[in-house]
Amino acid sequence: MVNADASQVYRDLAILSARPTPAEMAGVPHRLFGHIDGAEACNAARWAADARRALARAWEDDEVPILVGGTGLYLRTLLYGIAPVPEIDPAVRAEVRAMDVADAHAALARLDAPAAARLAPADAARVARALEVVRATGRPLADWQRAREGGIADEVALVPLILLPPREWLRARCDARLGAMFAAGAAEEVKALLARGLDPDLPVMRAIGVPQIAAWLRGDISRDEALDRAQAATRQYAKRQYTWFRHQLSADWPRQRESLSIESIKEIAIILRDRLLTG
Repeated sequence: MVNADASQVYRDLAILSARPTPAEMAGVPHRLFGHIDGAEACNAARWAADARRALARAWEDDEVPILVGGTGLYLRTLLYGIAPVPEIDPAVRAEVRAMDVADAHAALARLDAPAAARLAPADAARVARALEVVRATGRPLADWQRAREGGIADEVALVPLILLPPREWLRARCDARLGAMFAAGAAEEVKALLARGLDPDLPVMRAIGVPQIAAWLRGDISRDEALDRAQAATRQYAKRQYTWFRHQLSADWPRQRESLSIESIKEIAIILRDRLLTG
């Protein structure tokens, strides 16, 4: 089992990332779970390099590796490579990131109209990324993305399956999971994280649940409000994740749209086994 979840890579987030417990991992090799210290920032390129090594190790041991997780960008980078965008001039990045999102979107429309048309005007992160790339390099981000390099999709036999359960079921699961995290000691996990004095811009400090619990620990909000905010943030993330996996990966990848139960998980295992055996 090879982790492809951007939060589960961090050693500091066992509870808030819902990382498998030692008991759950017993008997089956699990790789890339909790292997990075929160003081470091993991990104898609670093994870893909780690994943390639983990896959190679599994193949050397005559194992069938299963990539599992919901960070689509990580999976896409591993399979299809990464765009060779040069390092962005820090001055350009600072200028773009300081702009109001409406102004940034208007500027993008002037320099890269297709990107502006494709991106939601309120999508601050993606608008800023597209704008800083075209300003710094003189080429639209889409040009760089067409020149992706380093993917492994053509070198391996993929047996993919995308889980798209009913949205209401998924939202209820998200809320229940956050409640279980709070009951299992998420506050203590965040308290230990805050005690390290890490840069607040690090991914581990921005993971869902961390800012909300930090506000509760500071006395700014109540426990119930922290839980409500974390649940809302999780539902919003799940909605974006659901949309991404519906549209960003190959249309011929099978989609499982049923609620997940023990029986449906068994059915999924059979589907994967049969597809693996038939190549």
